[in-house]
Amino acid sequence: MMKSGIDQDALISMFAEASAKQGEALRRAVSEATLKALQGRELTLENIRKVVKSVTQAASTGAAQNPASGVDLEGMLRQALAGIDAALLQAVEANRKALAQLVDQGAGLQEKQMKDAIANVEKMEDVFFAAVSKATQASGPLQGPWESVLGAMKMNGTDTGAQARSAVEQLMTQAQTAMRAGRASGMRAAQAMMDSYAALVSGVLIGMSEGLQRRPEEPAPEPAAKARRR
Repeated sequence: MMKSGIDQDALISMFAEASAKQGEALRRAVSEATLKALQGRELTLENIRKVVKSVTQAASTGAAQNPASGVDLEGMLRQALAGIDAALLQAVEANRKALAQLVDQGAGLQEKQMKDAIANVEKMEDVFFAAVSKATQASGPLQGPWESVLGAMKMNGTDTGAQARSAVEQLMTQAQTAMRAGRASGMRAAQAMMDSYAALVSGVLIGMSEGLQRRPEEPAPEPAAKARRR
């Protein structure tokens, strides 16, 4: 079954058949499935929400079907969230690189589209939590494990959230540096003018002085070379 670009059946089977030793494999599979789905669509918050919800539902369904005795359900669910987190981390980085290019090309962070894009990056962690919460509502015997795992992640924060904050800080610094560079360029040009300003004023003053010293009825002296040719 394909939903939001996710092969849910494959993920369900993997979680249903996973052993306690396959935690890293689960995390990697979830990360790859999530990232692949995100790459196949426009990276809007709504699409991210749909993908996260679909992956979470598949992991939850598979974990609930796992027949292994003593299976660490919370551990499996933690790996699922870690996989989603790793994929969203890449989504944040993709946003950062795209925005950095726009800043390099002269886009200002106060422009509406830039502000909206940055706000979406900042919301990525909240979208993650909201989508998982919605996907795990009324999840039967897994309700308790999900609440425990999700609560711990909210308390500790996600790599996605940390990267989003770092990305925004980097963009702010980059934009400020670009602004300072622009001002510095203008200041350098102004300084060049100021460096020659004294000479410029001297030339103007000389011209003014020659004009004042010459009487109105007195013609301006001819150049020496011209006078000799007569």
